[in-house]
Amino acid sequence: MVRSEATTARAVTRVIPATKGDRITMTESEDHTSTGVPERATPERDPGAEPAAPARVLSIHAHPDDQEFTVGGTLAKWARAGSEVVSVCITSGQAGSNRHTPPDMTRQDLAPIRETEQRAACRVLGIKDVVFLGYEDGALEPSIALRRDLTRVIRRYRPDAVVCGDPTVRYYGRNYLNHPDHRVAADVTLDAVFPSAETRLIFPELVDEGLLPHHVGAVFIHGADRPDTWVDIAETL
Repeated sequence: MVRSEATTARAVTRVIPATKGDRITMTESEDHTSTGVPERATPERDPGAEPAAPARVLSIHAHPDDQEFTVGGTLAKWARAGSEVVSVCITSGQAGSNRHTPPDMTRQDLAPIRETEQRAACRVLGIKDVVFLGYEDGALEPSIALRRDLTRVIRRYRPDAVVCGDPTVRYYGRNYLNHPDHRVAADVTLDAVFPSAETRLIFPELVDEGLLPHHVGAVFIHGADRPDTWVDIAETL
């Protein structure tokens, strides 16, 4: 999946977990500097070739534990290879679940517990920093406010790659309906990556905060239906 636009190159990647590795779909585009000439996609990579570990990675998800269930092995491997990985949780997971949350637990009490657990999990993975945006668990909407907040984070950390879910998937097989927060988080993340993060006159107030536009070179989208590249995590987990 490649966005065609003059003078801008982009790699878009999809990632899903597998028994011995996190599988990824990747296509890349060349940088054509002639104004008005659309980008042309290069041939897809050999499915056996892993992408190199990006120098700076931003992992953006709706809840604590979302990244651990999906791309934890990849993030840990990249961190061990020297990547600076930052995790962004849009909510604090304060809705919990009927199966695992005690009946007397409140949202206010659960939020700091989930945040503490997430920070501990990120330390195990080697993740450098964790950012909580404080949105309501179970009630995410694809709002301009959320896109602005994610754009702010992208411009602040200036990642080479962003990792998120696939906003187009509503269910996986017969056993799992994709959480609406997951879809919203992924959808708004992609909108923040492009066009918001790299366009100066979108959210110009961020420039006033000293946050200049930033181009994200690659997006890794996990949970895709047709991945085509593998990250071997056999020695990581």
